[in-house]
Amino acid sequence: MNKRKNKGYRDSGKKRLDKKNKKQNFSRGSQKGGKPKGKRKTVTAKVTCSGLTNDAKGIVQWEGKQLEVANLLPGETAEVTVSQRGGFVNAELKQVIIPSKDRVTPPCEYYYQCGGCQIQHMNEEKQMRFKQETVDELMKPFGKTEAIMTMDHPYDYRNKSHTTFGLNQHRQVIGGLYAQHTHQIIPMERCLIHDPKADEIVQTIRDILQNSKMQPYNEDTGQGFLRHVLVKVGKVSGEIMVVLVVASPVFKGKNNFVKALRKAHPEITTLLMNVNNRNTSMVLGDQEKVLFGKGTIMDTLCGLEFEISAKSFYQINPVQTEKLYGKAIEMAELSGKETVVDAYCGIGTISLIASQKAGKVIGVELNKDAVRDAIRNSKRNGIKNARFYQGDAGEFMVQMAARGEKADVVIMDPPRSGSDEAFLSSVVKLKPKRVIYVSCNPETQARDMKYLTKNGYKVEGIQPVDMFPQTHHVEAVAKLVLKEEAGNR
Repeated sequence: MNKRKNKGYRDSGKKRLDKKNKKQNFSRGSQKGGKPKGKRKTVTAKVTCSGLTNDAKGIVQWEGKQLEVANLLPGETAEVTVSQRGGFVNAELKQVIIPSKDRVTPPCEYYYQCGGCQIQHMNEEKQMRFKQETVDELMKPFGKTEAIMTMDHPYDYRNKSHTTFGLNQHRQVIGGLYAQHTHQIIPMERCLIHDPKADEIVQTIRDILQNSKMQPYNEDTGQGFLRHVLVKVGKVSGEIMVVLVVASPVFKGKNNFVKALRKAHPEITTLLMNVNNRNTSMVLGDQEKVLFGKGTIMDTLCGLEFEISAKSFYQINPVQTEKLYGKAIEMAELSGKETVVDAYCGIGTISLIASQKAGKVIGVELNKDAVRDAIRNSKRNGIKNARFYQGDAGEFMVQMAARGEKADVVIMDPPRSGSDEAFLSSVVKLKPKRVIYVSCNPETQARDMKYLTKNGYKVEGIQPVDMFPQTHHVEAVAKLVLKEEAGNR
């Protein structure tokens, strides 16, 4: 990697304020509504922040309207730029006049441009309190939550990184992330939550491109070759996968490229080319070719080995995942006799971890490739009491109930949108003694838990976990017990 330094990282925790007026300038703000119409009116207003939204935006009042302002903290007085066009109102932080004691200078030099992280302007204590209070408020109807499980080193944790390539105005190759709400690439040398080795590899690829005839893809003209680079790192195994997402299957200079990259980074264990020639926001296409290695990497989670492909879903923070899954298994109260249904099982991570303490585990997943990976991971770990099925988990459980089959525990880990009523009603029909709800979005989790508690279940434990430090996202695992079962405890 080029010996470039990240100035922001060295200044972590310090307030880099303008010496003259002790005020800090900002550029990224909040947005409301769809595409505005009519003439734009822009004013500057002095406001005081009264609180935070669940996505960490400051709440302010202006001319009878409640506005949301990114990067503002409770109690702060600030100047904001308010833009109006029709019914659309957008407020952006201009400068903080009276800062909060919880404010720090973000350690990342790209923070105010990028938007990938939202709370680096908070100190670590405030970040923890913000996430704890968010979950506490959402879960108030169900009882007291446990203290959030935080991360000792809340940087460098992502085992997957995605970089987009393009050209700047000087026709130089740049690689980085899109600025928030745009397709404008922010050139980056280091993302503080990425694995550092992944960023080193990306910088080497950028340098190879700059010194070759290979061109980055231009989505406006449809010209060029390299669109994205995906890097996956086995945090325990040390194995590294690099995926070149390209616009054409014709890779001129392929051998020289592979040779140069492997020479610079012998730690890369597999290299793939993924062809995506569609005008789409999806990163990966359907066509894939292995250029070097076996096409997958291995990693270890909770003592088990998992094979990871380019398209596999695998939790991006394995350190915190072990805490999250460990708590979920503890809540399941497995004695070695239970039948467990793992809905939304993916590549089988929770299923296989649960199988070590359960009598039998049934994993159900819609994605055919993920089911294939789960079966392969089961065989790799010599696990014989787990079975995987491709299909809708809700329908599967309804059919189980119709056949008179029972499940002692249902573990559910749905997407951010949560579950729908059809799935939740199937859980109620199956009547497991315990439901363990793992969620990456406590808002939809609270909504779904409301349904379950109205239909025979009682909440007996809620554990927040900080899976994504520096961002507003927080995970939570909840234990729900069948009320008739709870009465016998």
